[in-house]
Amino acid sequence: MRAADVVVIGGGVNGASTAFHLTALGVRDVLLVERRHLGAGATGKSGALVRMHYTNDAESRLALESLKIFREFDAVVGGACGFEPVGFVQLVPPEYRDALRRNVARQQALGIDTREVSLDDVRRVLPGVDLAGVGAAAYEPGSGFADPSATAYAFAAAARRGGATIQTHCEAVRVIVEGGRVAGVETTAGRVATRAVVIAAGAWAQPLLAPLGLDYGLSPFRIQVAVFRWPAGFAQRHPAVIDATRMSWLRPEGAAATLIGVELGAAHADPEKYDEGVDAAYVARCREALTARLPQFADAPMRGGWAGMIMMSPDGRPIIDRLPAAEGLWAMLGDSGTSFKTAPAIGRCLAEWITAGAPRAADLHPFRASRFVEGGPWTDADHYGGEGLTVSR
Repeated sequence: MRAADVVVIGGGVNGASTAFHLTALGVRDVLLVERRHLGAGATGKSGALVRMHYTNDAESRLALESLKIFREFDAVVGGACGFEPVGFVQLVPPEYRDALRRNVARQQALGIDTREVSLDDVRRVLPGVDLAGVGAAAYEPGSGFADPSATAYAFAAAARRGGATIQTHCEAVRVIVEGGRVAGVETTAGRVATRAVVIAAGAWAQPLLAPLGLDYGLSPFRIQVAVFRWPAGFAQRHPAVIDATRMSWLRPEGAAATLIGVELGAAHADPEKYDEGVDAAYVARCREALTARLPQFADAPMRGGWAGMIMMSPDGRPIIDRLPAAEGLWAMLGDSGTSFKTAPAIGRCLAEWITAGAPRAADLHPFRASRFVEGGPWTDADHYGGEGLTVSR
């Protein structure tokens, strides 16, 4: 039997970030196990927006702390994450104008570089946009998107340099608990003795949770995106956009294409067997949403798309907590497709919790697992409609 100080289960960006931050805090014997390859789950299929605009302070704060790492990724982590600060625009219907203003004010109080902008300002950063049905907009000039796989790979490579072992094609099948605390992890490559485990297995977490008596109402969902080649005459690298009037989001992809997701495209699916391609009906829905905002895309060639699996929590927010089933058990669960942009800070917080007894980079209390039995679901007073949807909330 081999041993490790900490075992991280899951080779997505959250698991890799946690492994890196553990080594950065001096933990040398870290083992990350991944059932397939790095980024094989939701990370590799992420739209990878990097933006601070949320309708609650807790997620905005995590995103802000993460942006600091994305901006200085090579100096802090090492390697490239593909961060491109093309800017970010949030569009909302007229009835949510006041909510947007309150959210922007709260974000500014956190130190986020954001502002409400006029619709004419939006037209300047997004030429040719049709803003029918839009009542207000916010703009973050320093936000954008990154390369999700490159980010996970770089975190993992940095963790290796710090002494961690990254073991792919090795599935964790059971967390071993003895006397009320974590004692090890059973994997397809054998048992690993450890006193600390982080479960960051995305849509594949439930088989690890159920034997521990843990049920948080998590549901696996199949999420899709589509990619369209820029039409003739369209040549400006546009900002990332979340359009709350169309429940859609978009960003540049490569040198001359746009990637778009429509949040209503979520559907329950089995993470062990799902189609990784994009459905024709979903492509049509994406084209409709894209063309409504950028009419010149009506004749844009469809260049591809993909589908991935996320784990959705009952209130659409992640669980980031030390779990009660055993001493020494932490988890990042049910991120609902929105945690790529916050993964640098989440990994840092979990590493601080494990090594120092409490997270210091941000307050994780709002993400506690016990919230589901303490009252109603987490809802934001200043949301923009569509509560319970996913991907880019």
